[in-house]
Amino acid sequence: MAKATPELINALRLTADSLRNGAYHSWGHHGACNCGNLVQSVTKFTKEEILQYAHTGTGEWTELAQEFCPTTNAPLTLVFTKLEAIGLTQTDIHHIEYLSDRKVLEQLPGGFRWLKRNKKEDAIAYFETFANVLEEEWLLSIDVNMANISSRPANKMEMFLSY
Repeated sequence: MAKATPELINALRLTADSLRNGAYHSWGHHGACNCGNLVQSVTKFTKEEILQYAHTGTGEWTELAQEFCPTTNAPLTLVFTKLEAIGLTQTDIHHIEYLSDRKVLEQLPGGFRWLKRNKKEDAIAYFETFANVLEEEWLLSIDVNMANISSRPANKMEMFLSY
């Protein structure tokens, strides 16, 4: 599963909000499908720009991700580099496109169910749930050293500021 990063969590939530607020969603359109909408959130490219970049490769996002080579100078390199930089892998891209990561599906509100890749409401639910799963992982990874936290203020000023 993806690396839990604040950037990825934010991008997933931004994508869900964008879709909820009327962003164009069409599973057959590289720039407006599930991955296309996420790429818009991450890169600020338009759906038309993403479509143009996607057409430099062959196939759907799943195939494009498998063909990705970080040493090439193809326009898609920028897109995949940004997705990878925020914590996604090729497998994650496949799961986002098909709304299929079982770990995410098991955490859906109302319980496990299969989602339809071309249904906007399902994409929104998947993005939000994926963000929640990653946020929980991220929060659990934060190490708080309790020895550095004082139980009482050292002086009156600190006591005043703590209220």
